[in-house]
Amino acid sequence: MWQHIADHISNAVGQKFTVDDYRSVGGGSINQAYCLIGQTQKYFVKTNAAIKLSMFEAEAVGLNEMADTNTIKVPRALCWGIDEQKSYIVLEWISLGRGNGNWAQLGQDLARLHKTVSHQGYGWHQPNTIGDTPQMNHWCESWSDFYCEHRLGYQFQLANRKGASFRGQEEVIQVAAQILDSHPTEPSLVHGDLWSGNASFSEAGEPMIFDPATYYGDREVDIAMTELFGGFPSDFYQGYESEFPIPKGYSQRKVLYNLYHILNHYNLFGGGYQSQAQQMINQLLK
Repeated sequence: MWQHIADHISNAVGQKFTVDDYRSVGGGSINQAYCLIGQTQKYFVKTNAAIKLSMFEAEAVGLNEMADTNTIKVPRALCWGIDEQKSYIVLEWISLGRGNGNWAQLGQDLARLHKTVSHQGYGWHQPNTIGDTPQMNHWCESWSDFYCEHRLGYQFQLANRKGASFRGQEEVIQVAAQILDSHPTEPSLVHGDLWSGNASFSEAGEPMIFDPATYYGDREVDIAMTELFGGFPSDFYQGYESEFPIPKGYSQRKVLYNLYHILNHYNLFGGGYQSQAQQMINQLLK
């Protein structure tokens, strides 16, 4: 497999690459991840089952679409494919720093990314994944329609198939529609899965984000998720606000947007996420 990937890298970068060594590295719970080492270059490689190729393709397109905005650092995807019943994606290698970086700059850079808007509406040009869950991205003119159908509605369908029953499920979708219908927004290019594990800093201190679930939506979905699972430092939010202030009413929309991720965590992992999702529903229905 490594020879096939080395040949693919060589074709992608226009320079001969030979694998001298490789080592396993951290890359999340879904994929196997490796540092591929040559004489003068390193690359980050993720592998999975062959049927996961479309997941890697969507990740590659999302990363490169964000990189093309020249607003925030992301690892560029160089190539992806299948060999020996394994799918793979090759990204540029970026050595991460060990200390805290400039969180205010990360906030400013993300705000600049969010100023990239789509004229096609809300959605994306292909489905992708959120964790290991399919994420539907059909284009919609209305953010309310998109979020209620392709985000909350879809996650509720998956949860119901698993046997979960949420009190107020239909009502909260109606409330979501009311909240979002009265919220003026634009279809911004968003990361889509921006928790603390998907943001870091290079050795040079440059802020970066990775492992996206890219689409065009309300930019607040990214800000909301940064407040889940530990949250980001206050400097991050101050930096973001200095570049692109967040509209009033965000505190209510934050709960609505994070409900999507908690439902997804229930669908992926079960456990206490069901009760957490119910509590969020109850809060929105007060």
